[in-house]
Amino acid sequence: MSRKGPIEGKSFDFALKVITFCEYLNSEKKAFVISKQLLRSGTSIGANVREAQFAESKKDFIHKMHISLKEAHETLYWLQLIAQSGCKRKNNAQELLEDVNELISLLVTIVKTSKKNS
Repeated sequence: MSRKGPIEGKSFDFALKVITFCEYLNSEKKAFVISKQLLRSGTSIGANVREAQFAESKKDFIHKMHISLKEAHETLYWLQLIAQSGCKRKNNAQELLEDVNELISLLVTIVKTSKKNS
């Protein structure tokens, strides 16, 4: 698979980790509703990054990256809930928390830089 930059690769890899973690939560009948929300927001980050690759304008690119950033913040929220809820797999949630914080930092930089250069 061809990836254009760090955000594309990191968001794709993150989505794969989220899928695996949500499969665990569902198989253990833990936090089913939260795992559905986490799955949706966690995979949406990369989907919006990918969509931004084909933006029709700089403004559209910034908008799609900003949506990715919003999804990353929502994902952060769900992961914080899971990590503090006593889930047996706290280590997995902690790793995902670190990953999503890295994605948030990258997306903030991309959005700010893109706004500055538009």
